[in-house]
Amino acid sequence: MDLIIPSAGLVFWQLFGFLALLFILIKFAWKPILASLAEREASIDNALKAAEKARNEMATLKAENEKLLQDARIERDTILRKAQEASAKMIEDAKTEAGKQGALMIENAKAVIETEKKAALTEVKNQVAMLTLEVTEKLLRKNLSDDKAQSALVDEFIKDLKLN
Repeated sequence: MDLIIPSAGLVFWQLFGFLALLFILIKFAWKPILASLAEREASIDNALKAAEKARNEMATLKAENEKLLQDARIERDTILRKAQEASAKMIEDAKTEAGKQGALMIENAKAVIETEKKAALTEVKNQVAMLTLEVTEKLLRKNLSDDKAQSALVDEFIKDLKLN
């Protein structure tokens, strides 16, 4: 029965050992344990605050990145639109300039053709005149080989002179 119901001396010594252990723990270990618990609690609170701050900073950075990305898209679209407008203007200017150059070349070609045509006509007229003179000279030599033909020609010239 001693095991089930302890004796008063055993209870006293167990109580004395427990109180001595409790006193030693309170005197030497209680404050460091509480301090380490308080320190751990503070570090956990600081970590939670830092995590919340980091989360807020990440949200801010994400918003700034989205805004920068949107601005970059707008700027890209503006640059592309300006480039397309400049390209269209350059193409239109090139077409206009090509049309002007083509018209000028056609006008120059027409002028050259007209000049060459006039020169060719002048050449043909000169050749016709030369041929006519040669034919006339040959005819006159043949017709004026006798005196009678010469007198008739002179009489005809005189008659023409009087009429004028």
